[in-house]
Amino acid sequence: MEALVDPVRRMVVSQLARKGEGMSCGTFEAPVSISTLTHHFNVLREAGVIRQHYVGVTKMNTLRADEMEERFPGLLSAVIAASASETGSGVG
Repeated sequence: MEALVDPVRRMVVSQLARKGEGMSCGTFEAPVSISTLTHHFNVLREAGVIRQHYVGVTKMNTLRADEMEERFPGLLSAVIAASASETGSGVG
């Protein structure tokens, strides 16, 4: 759960949840550099929040929503709601 403390990581999780499918690393909107975003992807992957895999030469990120919901019921929806309220737009 510590992986979800950071607002950038919550933003990544929210974008994945909203998209509902895998997203390549370069398609995320984030207020940090690419190298910093890579660090955030690594933290989320190591915590089991996302899954990363390659499609050709593109690294894709997928939210492990089912596994997260099973292990921590309601957590992802709370994270997404928190991210939406942080941005003030409802679109984390």
